Amino acid sequence: MGNGETRVRGIAARAGGWSAKHRWAAVGIWVLFVVLAMGLGSAAGSVEVKESDQLGGETHTAAKIIEDAGIDEPASETVLIQAKGTSVKATDAAFRAAVADVIKAVDGTGKVTDVQSPYDTDTLSKDGRSALVQFDMRGDAETAGDRVEPVLKAVADVQKDHSELRIEEIGGASMNKTFDDAFGDDFKKAELSAVPVALGILLIAFGALVAALLPVALAVTAIMATMGLMGIVSHLQPMDDTASSVMLLVGLAVGVDYCLFYLRREREERAAGRSPEAALQIAAATSGRAIIVSGVTVCVAMAGMLFTGLATFEAMGLASLMVVAVAMVGSVTVLPALLSLLGERVEKGRIPFLHPDKRRKNGKGGGKTGTGNGESRFWTAVLKVVLARPAISLVVAAGALLAVAAPALGMKTQNLTLDQEFGDSLPIVGTYNRVNDAFPGGSEPAEVIVKARDINAADVQSALADFRARAVSSGASRGPVDIKLHDAENIAFVYVPLVGGSDLDKAGESLDKLRDEVRPATLGKVDGVQAPITGQVAGSKDFNDQLAGAVAPVFAFVVVFAFLLMLLSFRSLTIAITSIVLNLLSVGAAYGILVAVFQHGWGASLVGAEGVGAIITWLPLFLFVILFGLSMDYHVFVVSRIREAHLRGRSTKDAIQHGVVTTAGVVTSAAVIMVAVFAIFGTLSMQSMKQMGVGLAAAVLIDATIIRGVLLPAVMALLGERNWYFPKWLNRLPDLTHDEAPEPVSPPQPPAVEGDRVGV
Repeated sequence: MGNGETRVRGIAARAGGWSAKHRWAAVGIWVLFVVLAMGLGSAAGSVEVKESDQLGGETHTAAKIIEDAGIDEPASETVLIQAKGTSVKATDAAFRAAVADVIKAVDGTGKVTDVQSPYDTDTLSKDGRSALVQFDMRGDAETAGDRVEPVLKAVADVQKDHSELRIEEIGGASMNKTFDDAFGDDFKKAELSAVPVALGILLIAFGALVAALLPVALAVTAIMATMGLMGIVSHLQPMDDTASSVMLLVGLAVGVDYCLFYLRREREERAAGRSPEAALQIAAATSGRAIIVSGVTVCVAMAGMLFTGLATFEAMGLASLMVVAVAMVGSVTVLPALLSLLGERVEKGRIPFLHPDKRRKNGKGGGKTGTGNGESRFWTAVLKVVLARPAISLVVAAGALLAVAAPALGMKTQNLTLDQEFGDSLPIVGTYNRVNDAFPGGSEPAEVIVKARDINAADVQSALADFRARAVSSGASRGPVDIKLHDAENIAFVYVPLVGGSDLDKAGESLDKLRDEVRPATLGKVDGVQAPITGQVAGSKDFNDQLAGAVAPVFAFVVVFAFLLMLLSFRSLTIAITSIVLNLLSVGAAYGILVAVFQHGWGASLVGAEGVGAIITWLPLFLFVILFGLSMDYHVFVVSRIREAHLRGRSTKDAIQHGVVTTAGVVTSAAVIMVAVFAIFGTLSMQSMKQMGVGLAAAVLIDATIIRGVLLPAVMALLGERNWYFPKWLNRLPDLTHDEAPEPVSPPQPPAVEGDRVGV
């Protein structure tokens, strides 16, 4: 086998070899898989996560009682009538006339039911300037936002006739409509713009249209197939919209990355003079192996979400795991087939001045970041400093990241209130604040779901009355406490406005009084009565408590299994340990940036995050799992190249230099794509999405630069040959290193062509 042809072995090499030989079959199987997955998923339909499964604790118990009873809670709406000055009171004739007009207007739409006057329910503010007209939307609560427009118009018409008053509506239906109108298109544009952004960066990276389209095509088809699979799997594990959005982000990131790694290596080997067949074999055995190791590690990290016990997290974890697995399989099967089919045509659609061949002809070797031999000029300069002073580089870089991570020690998490989530960007936020100021806790009251054998029994009714009185006398609520009976189901709904209102810390203290003092002394004394307390504040507390309990098992699962995978894949105890430590450091730095920007407000104006003051509850654990998985992409790819060079006879120091600088182009391109895609979500108006986008983008940027370019080479340079330490007592463990660098067989190469020192 001349001309640099190689003999390779291992699952990635065998998969690539089979696909290259049976290219039409491989492409056909992939297309059939995507079509079947989408078709079966569409036929099966999708099962959405139930409210009763979303949370644990009392919130779950309350939702389960309501669900089992078959009670469909309607979407409740409230109209605030408020005097603009101090001269008008709710008892005045003009004010009463406005209330009557509101009641007549909303009732006249035919879209509402159970309209209640503030004079009957005593929903008048203490200062006498405000009143609440309350009613429910007819029909399904989940679709009430689609039917609320006539009601909103009716209220707006009443406002025109009473300029001395402020008359505005708020509630579940009106908020859903407002958010959908304001941010529905925002989300769609963000998701749709991610693909063109990735394609644009790939065009710059490859300088050829066909080569740039391949990674995007693989990622998009992997996402399409996974969407179908999600429909099928949802019958075992219900899914939701959040899981779909996360799946799209992760699928685009890893799908493009994996294809980029593979395609770049195949290009590199062809540029070195290998035959197309040999170049494809080498790419399969090296980059293909790195993709499998990385993909399995990412899948393990995503599986960590299954240990949270939270249905939304479980759905996100399973959806992400599936799309990574699909993208990984596609990268090592259909991609070699496509490259074999295209051959030199993969370079079609060359872009002047961007294609590597053009750069080489000009003698520029990749511009500012390249050298003539395919190694990054910038990272060559950085590595020269790092490898000359590894101890100093380690101390400076690690110290800087620890300083960045320090604010995370004071992280405060909570479910964001409406004003925290949207600031003053929506008029309805002002309404929310005015309702809370006039009726603390009234916009989001605690809900006590009371279930008894006979809800109308004397002892139960007495306990309900006692609970209502003590809720106010204890200081947990200023009232009014409203009770709605469902006689047929023997259930009562008790609505308790909490002192503290939108201040979740103070409202949480009021909730604790209800749960720990008021309930045991009243409803708790009646045999056979269940009285779980739910609502926004309760949901936030229960969510925090359940997440806190899930942190340890999720952390242990992800870290231990990632460690084992790195240990078996690189056959080095040292590399496994350093990989985990470096990944934890990058996650910690991302946490620190989030807390500094969104909690403390340092530089918050740059991302439009003034006044948030907290990190949304679900984000820290979500970021840990996602980032720990995604950061393995670069780490596995770079370390694989270093180990490959070391196995081919280079010294550890030279192998580090070679591995980092020859992967710089592909890792930089992959990182820029990830950062750009995540940064798109950092531009959204919702603070939770902004936090997610900024956190992911910052972590990937740190990982691809400081971790990969400074800390990793510095640590490996200091360890020297100890990088490859593997205790003898571990030799019985499975050996997953068989896909290492292919050795040339009887190479008739001129001396100038040395191993892997090739052009990009």
